[in-house]
Amino acid sequence: MLSSKQVRDLLEAFVTSTPAPRFSDFAKRHYGEGLAEGERNTIRMVLKARRLTLTQDQGKLIDDCSDLSQLKKWAGTALTAERTSDIFL
Repeated sequence: MLSSKQVRDLLEAFVTSTPAPRFSDFAKRHYGEGLAEGERNTIRMVLKARRLTLTQDQGKLIDDCSDLSQLKKWAGTALTAERTSDIFL
């Protein structure tokens, strides 16, 4: 039977010898969803701070989007947009 130190050493050797982190499909999916939710919140916080109001359709567009690169683009655009409609061009 292996001691806890031996198990820890084996796990550390395995983890450090692999080129990329190992995540289950479940973890990857939920990590990505968390990032997308963070971007959605960023868009809304920026617009609120700038006193710009989303229409119901614009809010739904943000809520329904799971494309992280698109959400990041919208968040960046929200920083300088004169109107909320400018974000979705």
